[in-house]
Amino acid sequence: MSFDIYATITQQVTDMLEKGVAPWRSPILGRTSAGHPKNLDSGKPYRGVNVFLLAFTAYAKGYESSYWVTFNQAKDRGGSVKKGEKASMVVFWKQYETEDKQTGKETKIPVLRYYNVFNAAQCEGLEVPDAPKFEPIDFKPVEVAEAIAKGYQGAPALEHGGSKAFYRPSDDKVRMPEPTRFASGEEYYSTLFHEYAHSTGHSSRLDRKLDTDPKPFGSADYGKEELVAEMAAAFLCGHAGINPAVIENQTAYLQGWLKTLKSDKKLIISAAGQAQKAADWIRNEREPFAP
Repeated sequence: MSFDIYATITQQVTDMLEKGVAPWRSPILGRTSAGHPKNLDSGKPYRGVNVFLLAFTAYAKGYESSYWVTFNQAKDRGGSVKKGEKASMVVFWKQYETEDKQTGKETKIPVLRYYNVFNAAQCEGLEVPDAPKFEPIDFKPVEVAEAIAKGYQGAPALEHGGSKAFYRPSDDKVRMPEPTRFASGEEYYSTLFHEYAHSTGHSSRLDRKLDTDPKPFGSADYGKEELVAEMAAAFLCGHAGINPAVIENQTAYLQGWLKTLKSDKKLIISAAGQAQKAADWIRNEREPFAP
């Protein structure tokens, strides 16, 4: 079967629109919004559908830079693509000379082609004009919170890097920025607990259908899952004795979601019950899992 660029682009756009991006708070230092996608080598901005594809990818993946390079461009500039990073596709029109079958004259026809690029945040050893500047904190682990996190039996894989915290159900991984990038140690653990709470919804744990039946962004079920994660994080912060200001931040965040879901009078009771189960699961006070 031949590679269909049009079908691939359409599928990428459809997937993006279906998944959406969660507007959660950011306690992360130095986080910026990537600007108009540009090629690092030429400095030229991308055009057409590439703008949408690259800008959305940068936002969804938490890439801070607006600059993109090919594998060879990164190498030529003395850098390299980090191991395991996946490329994004850029498309362009190329003119090909051919013979007109009716007239026999030479003519040019546009053919859609593609190549792969990586965001500068996916690379090492590159000097980037819009590299984020921040002063890392002197991170000091909160002992009780650290014990809760490390005591999570059967936890998803935890990776550190980038500027965005998220849980990815498809491969059961939590991604967190480095602890030194958070406004405080308390904020780091609060955010980690939020993502760990999401991970309890995996089919191998409490099975809230996160990996088998994901809900579209903006739906009531999607909003409820955010409530569950944030309330579970609040419960875990309480167990860890974390700064009350963190709990206040979470409460404000919950109120924002409640405004969009206030028509469901049973929501808060149901979400709180699931949040308690999630927090208990992370603390290994579990009920037997029923498949």
